[in-house]
Amino acid sequence: MITRTREQSGDFAALLKKLGAEVIEFPTIQIVPPTTWKGLDRAIDQLNSYDWIIFTSANGVILFFERLSKKREDRYLPSSSKVCAIGPATAHQLKVKGIRVDYVPKEFVAEAILKGFKEMVVKGKRILLARVKEARDVLPQGLREMEAKVDVVEVYRTIKPKGGAKRLRQLLTDGGIDAITFTSSSTVTNFIDLLKKEDLIKLLKGIAIACIGPITAQTAKKLGMKVHIQPKEYTIPALVHSISKYFVNQASLKTPYIVDGDE
Repeated sequence: MITRTREQSGDFAALLKKLGAEVIEFPTIQIVPPTTWKGLDRAIDQLNSYDWIIFTSANGVILFFERLSKKREDRYLPSSSKVCAIGPATAHQLKVKGIRVDYVPKEFVAEAILKGFKEMVVKGKRILLARVKEARDVLPQGLREMEAKVDVVEVYRTIKPKGGAKRLRQLLTDGGIDAITFTSSSTVTNFIDLLKKEDLIKLLKGIAIACIGPITAQTAKKLGMKVHIQPKEYTIPALVHSISKYFVNQASLKTPYIVDGDE
């Protein structure tokens, strides 16, 4: 079962199907624009003033540039601004837009961005952080502790699609699900919200829980799930490889196997 947005499930599903998996798409999140564009519009009006622009998701890149194209004829970022992408998927989306990416951390989490910026010295630098509305404060707080001037702007929101609780319960009780994949904390929280009146342990018995990275896994554990699969690299191809490795091991050894992660 894939729980990410339907628009983003294509490549993920294709990789799994190539390995012989039967894929069930059950989106628990939907990407929508912010309630107001005021914050982003203000940032776009003063783009030339930023030393760094940080994107923490491919979705953020897409929505940022959609808005930028409506506000300015020049759809490129100022040459004076350096660009940071949290991971390869975000970097790829920027390159598609013709944007040079100056920094991608070795680990694709906020903490790794902070580690890299400590070495660069950003004291007094103006930084624009374009991200989802609901996000951890680790990154902006850490940058401000380095005495950087940080503007955080909301470029999109994630919401829970309407309905689906009855279908989800049926899919789980029918016993045909071998693994459920989560690619963000919001996919986890919305999934749990759909099952809030159910016995989670009973419903998920025998189902492998696969999380793309440590932040998503941490959310899943806090909400009562046991995480079986977590790749070392926080990407969709790495997650697919880890899922495959898990089930190959299950078939050959008949014992639970936890894929190596960074926790």
